[in-house]
Amino acid sequence: MLQVHSFTFNPFQENTYLLVNSEKQCWIIDPGMYNNGEVEIVTKFITANALIPQAIINTHTHIDHILGVLALQERYSIPFLIHEKDMPVLNGAAASAMMFGLPLPAVPQPAGYIPHNKPLQLGQDSVDVLLTPGHSPGSISFYYQPGKWVISGDVLFSGSIGRTDLPGGDYETLINSIRTSLLPLPDDTQVFSGHGPATTIGAERKYNPFLQG
Repeated sequence: MLQVHSFTFNPFQENTYLLVNSEKQCWIIDPGMYNNGEVEIVTKFITANALIPQAIINTHTHIDHILGVLALQERYSIPFLIHEKDMPVLNGAAASAMMFGLPLPAVPQPAGYIPHNKPLQLGQDSVDVLLTPGHSPGSISFYYQPGKWVISGDVLFSGSIGRTDLPGGDYETLINSIRTSLLPLPDDTQVFSGHGPATTIGAERKYNPFLQG
């Protein structure tokens, strides 16, 4: 059974996640650490728990979700993986970093792409990849049915939805992604978002103002 550990980093209060299996292998999802102190929070947690990082996998590549990629690659020599459709967003990361005044010495390049039509394997555990564009063209969500959770990136939040006014964003596409890929999940599915507190699919179906009607 995969365990989820969350950390909140950088001026955007972005949620970074570690997924850990029973063999202590782990994935790092959306590393948003933007200074050495924040990097150390994650690396010390990994060391203290004797974890074995396998890869960095991202829901999308907006600047606040990739700030820690290079530091982790330097430390662990692990691949950085994204959905291919998010490459235009990643290619614009340097300009975004300048616009927001965030440190990005270089733009990390993916070692490969995550397909959305086949599960990812971490040891014996299988995680479904859902293509959920709208916030960005290659936004993906990671669904783990045995644990009853989904990591949605910036697609769905508690009481809100992701921005669509950034390059590659589209409101109708986002709403369609939520309705067709996320809302069909069971009501008790926990939603771990890219910002803010966790919620559930049932709560968002019932109360999220963007999803009524």
